[in-house]
Amino acid sequence: MRTIPRVMATQHPDNAAAPFWEQDGDGFVSAQEEVTEAYAAFAQLQVDEFMWDWEGKYVDEAVVERFFSEYFHYFKKHPLGQERFLTFRIPNIWQEKGYSLVRAMMAILTAADMAKDLQLAPQPLFEVILPMTTSAQQLLHIQTVFTKLARVKHQLFHDATAGFDYLEIIPLVEEVDQMFTIRKLLERYQVLHQKQYRRSIRLIRPFLARSDPALVAGIIPAVVGNKVALSALAQWSDTTGIPSYPITGVGSLPFRGGCAPDSITEFMRQYGGVRTVTIQSAFRYDYPLAQVKQAIRTLQKNLPHSQPQIFSARDNQILHSIAHRAEQHYRQAVTSVARDMFAVAAHMPRRRERRLHIGLLGYGRTIGRKNFPRAITFTAAMYSLGVPPELIGTGRTLRALDKGQGELLHAVYRNLEYDITRAGHYLNKENLSALAKRQRGWKAIKTDIEFLEQYFGITLGPKTNDHYLHRNATSDIYYLLRKKRPVTKAILRAGRLRHSLG
Repeated sequence: MRTIPRVMATQHPDNAAAPFWEQDGDGFVSAQEEVTEAYAAFAQLQVDEFMWDWEGKYVDEAVVERFFSEYFHYFKKHPLGQERFLTFRIPNIWQEKGYSLVRAMMAILTAADMAKDLQLAPQPLFEVILPMTTSAQQLLHIQTVFTKLARVKHQLFHDATAGFDYLEIIPLVEEVDQMFTIRKLLERYQVLHQKQYRRSIRLIRPFLARSDPALVAGIIPAVVGNKVALSALAQWSDTTGIPSYPITGVGSLPFRGGCAPDSITEFMRQYGGVRTVTIQSAFRYDYPLAQVKQAIRTLQKNLPHSQPQIFSARDNQILHSIAHRAEQHYRQAVTSVARDMFAVAAHMPRRRERRLHIGLLGYGRTIGRKNFPRAITFTAAMYSLGVPPELIGTGRTLRALDKGQGELLHAVYRNLEYDITRAGHYLNKENLSALAKRQRGWKAIKTDIEFLEQYFGITLGPKTNDHYLHRNATSDIYYLLRKKRPVTKAILRAGRLRHSLG
């Protein structure tokens, strides 16, 4: 049985501070610096896996060649594909043009050739992540394309790696409704795989998105969707005997998953059954290095032993109804205040060389009929206004639940009060009151907050010195925006105080 990575570092650009390894200290990670970043994650942080992102961004295609030429002795001691893992997130050719898909596949194939020639572990790359997976046919299509391409390459070049023509694939599920039906996806995939390859899949690592579901539907549906999927995956494995090792893609702030070096215990309590967790840029760069390393060790030690909550079909029906209601409350407010959010989002500092998600080279995220920025930018914009998105729609949803629904939600979303309180420390009530005088969507959010305070018996707002400094920074942001003056420095100042840009 292969080694299952526990901690996956990613290139998500949510950091406010500069990376610890960066010499110029500007906080911007260029495509040329990403190989150095990946090596630092392996060698200094001791992460198990690094996601190499081909989706919607520029990418160093020679990553494995640079690994082996610049860090040969490290990867001789810690073999790529056996002890350390580099996992490509490939473009979804049903969402964006697949210009880089064939390049990614050829990089995987030639990496095996190079490893063979250097007498390193065979097949250093053998698994990819398919974002926005919506059907089993998509998974099989990627696999069969790779098989055909590999066989043509082997035939043309008569190489010594002719036995390598199979690619393992990780389905990344990004919509709440699809998390409720993830078992059907895997059942269909197993049938198609058996027919195509005449054998069962040996294991699967389903990847549950956490940021995009929150962006599109709000925090309650995102958490509920992940928990229902973790239950379904455990039940599917018990039935089929096929091991599943779920991955969850989380950021540091509660809206994007709440996995930060100072909230590891709470995160593991919430997401039992997860076997691999992403640690994004803010996790690695916005906290003291010693604290980051200790948090990684804690995850690696405890994730293999955590157990998922199991829900009945009746539970799932109720939870789906709750998620749908919460999504409606969230969307009504978010689409209404989008103009003010975009005014801040336009000033976000760049952290990576991302392509614009337009035209031939990408895709966007939509809520209703409105195009929205990516989840990190949205989250950063809302926090910069002093209105954490965790609070949007949540109060009205809790008020609308009956006793049984409320009890089930609290049993599933174990960290609900913790997340609301943690996010609420960054609430700027003065900004919100000023915004609410101008736009009714902000009034709905103000109602959410008033009910949350009543429901939990708490007062949301700053508590520590850093919280008050953050409130002051968001007041500066709102003032500077209205005066049409530069605001990016104030956005960064607030991001550093909350240990994450977005």
